Amino acid sequence: MATLDYPIFANSTQYQAVAASQSNAALGPGGGGTGDYLSHLTIVPASTSPGAVSITDGGGSAITVFVGGASSVPSLVPFKVVIGARSTGGPWRITTGAAVSVVAMGQFT
Repeated sequence: MATLDYPIFANSTQYQAVAASQSNAALGPGGGGTGDYLSHLTIVPASTSPGAVSITDGGGSAITVFVGGASSVPSLVPFKVVIGARSTGGPWRITTGAAVSVVAMGQFT
């Protein structure tokens, strides 16, 4: 039997839930900072037409990681979006649309 190795998830020692309809929610118990690691997001739709999800590391423009929209998901099953990056300009921040929440995994300060 083969062993699957997911090194990108090895640093996923913390998680933070972000509710629906949040704007620029900072990740981390101390508000986060440069160098924080964002492993992946588990996107949790509450409707088959959820809003978008975007991230920023504080230094650049927002990056849409899930577009959302009318009938954008076939069911309410959570799904993972792999990021695997360190912040270069401040804390990771997440913006969630209506009817979509997120669980962020990584190492946050």
